Amino acid sequence: MRSLVLLLAASVASASLLPSISLNLPSSAFPKFHTISQADAEAGNDLPEGFSNSTRVNALEAAATVQTAAEAACSASPNVRFEWRQYSASDRLAFIAAIKCLMNKPPSGNFPPATSRYEDFVRLHQMDMPNVHGNPKFLIWHRYYLWTFEQVLRTECGFDRAMVWWDETLDAGKFAQSDMFTNTAYFGHLPPPDANGNGYCIESGAFAGLTCHIGPGSSNTPHCLARAVDESLTAQCNTGFVNTCNSRTSYSDMESCSEYGPHAYGHDGIGAVMSDVSASPSDPVFWMHHTFVDHGFRIWQNADVADRTTTINGNDHNGNPLTMDTMVSVGGIRPDVRIGDIMNTLSGVSIGGVPFCYRYTY
Repeated sequence: MRSLVLLLAASVASASLLPSISLNLPSSAFPKFHTISQADAEAGNDLPEGFSNSTRVNALEAAATVQTAAEAACSASPNVRFEWRQYSASDRLAFIAAIKCLMNKPPSGNFPPATSRYEDFVRLHQMDMPNVHGNPKFLIWHRYYLWTFEQVLRTECGFDRAMVWWDETLDAGKFAQSDMFTNTAYFGHLPPPDANGNGYCIESGAFAGLTCHIGPGSSNTPHCLARAVDESLTAQCNTGFVNTCNSRTSYSDMESCSEYGPHAYGHDGIGAVMSDVSASPSDPVFWMHHTFVDHGFRIWQNADVADRTTTINGNDHNGNPLTMDTMVSVGGIRPDVRIGDIMNTLSGVSIGGVPFCYRYTY
């Protein structure tokens, strides 16, 4: 009898160690990103009033500028973001480990109902969604959001490597074949949808069995990290579409094309949790995707650095014109900043004692 009792106790203890199975929500539960076709982008059909005639809000800001000491110091020794294929195996594992570290840290308490420090970021995105999507603030806010995430990985989880970025144009139409998803040490598999069009819970990789507590949409219902790749959508993250967007000379025109073009197709193409406009950062591949988006933004700026890093146009969610003095907030995780502080990735402006200073490998 005593042996039977011990066996039952051991069985209960073992069962308690098994991961809980999260709810796998149908794809219809995730609010999808709005997309435009490349043909519509080329015709400017995403712009009701047609292409803008000017890139400037403040003409004086477009005048020739003298490089500041901070810019000079930054340009002399910038942080470099390495494309995934250039990133060493050691660096990749360190990056993944730092993300998992945030997932294992308690939440700050400033973003309920986040259950971890990582979910602080997801909840922030969900809370700010109407303000930072569907208007020209999208690109500049996500630039700062991504940089803030990098800094928290460094200060709170000891991440001490160069940052990574993903050139999705090299994987367009074949995301699932990237070793980001096929190598079980990284982000986990990228399966196609099931017969009903729904995603599968991710059961491989570093984030296998992850439960998401933020989303879908504006709700907060615990659900599994699921994906449902559609390579016909990921195929739109191609060089031609990026170049179509970057051929536009106005910031707000380019932003619209980027947001509803390659950006939206990348989210919807990965599917399920990543297609949730509000809570897509629940999928850690979100950060890789947004390095691709920010890279496209920076390449557009490089075509006319003097103008495109010193001016901005378009209106925010409330109809207020964006200027270089418009404030960008990440909910207190890092200080609020002026758009003018982060419009140039090589500005060198000190933010909380850390210079805003980076470039991409190409």
